[in-house]
Amino acid sequence: MFIVESYFLAIVFCFITMLCWGSWANTQKLVQNRWRFELFYWDYVIGIFLLSLIAAFTLGSNGDGGRSFLADISQADGVNIRNALAGGVVFNLANILLTAAIAGAGMAVAFPIGIGLALIIGVIINYILLSKGNPVLLFSGVLLITTAIILNALAYRKHAGGTGKQGTGKWIIISIIAGILMSTFYPFIASGMDLENFVSPAAGKMTPYTAFVVFAAGILLSNFIFNSILMRKPLEGNPIRYAEYFKGKGVHWVGIMGGTIWGIGNLFNLIAAGKAGPAISYGLGQGATLVAALWGVFIWKEFKGANAAIRRMIFAMFLLFVAGLVLIIVAGT
Repeated sequence: MFIVESYFLAIVFCFITMLCWGSWANTQKLVQNRWRFELFYWDYVIGIFLLSLIAAFTLGSNGDGGRSFLADISQADGVNIRNALAGGVVFNLANILLTAAIAGAGMAVAFPIGIGLALIIGVIINYILLSKGNPVLLFSGVLLITTAIILNALAYRKHAGGTGKQGTGKWIIISIIAGILMSTFYPFIASGMDLENFVSPAAGKMTPYTAFVVFAAGILLSNFIFNSILMRKPLEGNPIRYAEYFKGKGVHWVGIMGGTIWGIGNLFNLIAAGKAGPAISYGLGQGATLVAALWGVFIWKEFKGANAAIRRMIFAMFLLFVAGLVLIIVAGT
């Protein structure tokens, strides 16, 4: 299977993760005025699962290092498979709430609050799991990102109050809940892999490719519960029937593309974790908050009409995110 051998390449992969995780929500924005997010989300999770299978039978099954996908999954311990499945379930609950917040409040708000919070908690959890990197630099970066999140939330409330938009508090709370949940999924999937040795992984452990397939299966299976509940009792709007999904024309490919983009980011993140360590790999990947905020502010104009004070807060938020990400990178060198 394909294995990352250098720290530099691992960081490159983490940046690709950052771009993918911060950009997939653009696919939802493309269709949100004509396709409810609950329906979009079915295609999104299908895209993730399909990408995981393609990766497992290509990159995950060719090459001299590691074990091929079929050989690997056949020897994996039940506890490791259950952990990866559980990671998919936790991620899906978090991500479906995040997707709802994106639909309600926009990328420039849901990502910095939700995923920024996930970054903070997740880095701490993953550092405890495997203590790679300089803790002073790592947690200094986390502190700067924490400040950036607070600034973003304040800017959103001020801007929404000025435009008369209702329900700002609801979407901030949903983003916070999504972020807390999102911070806990990565240790589940990481615990099922041998992070110290992808070339000759320990018996019972999984390669990143196998762990991703099991994780994606957890996402797909749990979606029949979580998304079905949201379709019957949506956070906003009227209930939706399954029949509506089959009436979509020319929109299904958009959600599948969104899931594929996110899946590529997740795959590269898991591959990089062996060299960079889970704390740095996860932390840099969740720098997607910065990418998403850039999309939201400059492309989708989610802070259009903001006054000078709010624009200064947004600018300061960007600076703090960049500084925090730089410290997380340096922490691993």
